[in-house]
Amino acid sequence: MDIRRQNVTRYISPLREGGSLPALAEADDGFKYVVKFRGAGHGAKALIAEFIGGEVARAVGFKVPELVFLDIDEDFGRTEGDEEIQDLLKASQGLNLGLHYLDGSMTFDPCANAVDRDTAADIVWLDAFLTNVDRTARNTNMLIWHGELWLIDHGASLMFHHSWGDVEKALRSPFPYIKDHALLPKASSIIEADKRMRQKITPRTLSKIVDALPDEWLQRDDTDMSPDDIRDVYRRFLNGRLAESRIFVEQAEQVRNSI
Repeated sequence: MDIRRQNVTRYISPLREGGSLPALAEADDGFKYVVKFRGAGHGAKALIAEFIGGEVARAVGFKVPELVFLDIDEDFGRTEGDEEIQDLLKASQGLNLGLHYLDGSMTFDPCANAVDRDTAADIVWLDAFLTNVDRTARNTNMLIWHGELWLIDHGASLMFHHSWGDVEKALRSPFPYIKDHALLPKASSIIEADKRMRQKITPRTLSKIVDALPDEWLQRDDTDMSPDDIRDVYRRFLNGRLAESRIFVEQAEQVRNSI
């Protein structure tokens, strides 16, 4: 995969309060990005989830802002007046992740914005596959830009990697949190969505996405595993979850039918 790598040149403003503390910043290519910092919240794991989730969504045909690797050097942010932001930037030296900023976009509101029922079902499938807990009516993480639906913010995906426990058990999870999904009430059959989505994504595609993860995000103090070993775990989870999609699909369809 050809992922661009740029340098952050200007911190513009924080985007919202919270553990992840994303910000709007400018890079040396002249474009603005929503930056996810490795020094915030769940650190590099959130960036890994953001990258894998975003690129999987793109691979199955959804619109996702371009993801770019963004470098922050040791001198960046020293003149920042806010101590919390200065500490965040210092802790985030090295490689971070940026999403191309969709200027003028509006937050998707499931009560006010229409969405095709099959599209809604496909997004429900995607989030159940990724175990993404953060696409609720309260926080849809979807935008309307130039009249089209865009998916953003997949950093809460891949729940298993926070405990790094039994991967085989995790990939067979039915994902009960799907009951809170913003689009489930609008979705058509998740079983039919499964047929569509499994035609769009393959183990080879998933492996290419995982291969693109930078080594810098895969260096961990809590394990002796090498970056390649850690990539293998992500491949096992994603490929196994695809093979066992029936488990989370049946759960989602059961909840949908009960609404």
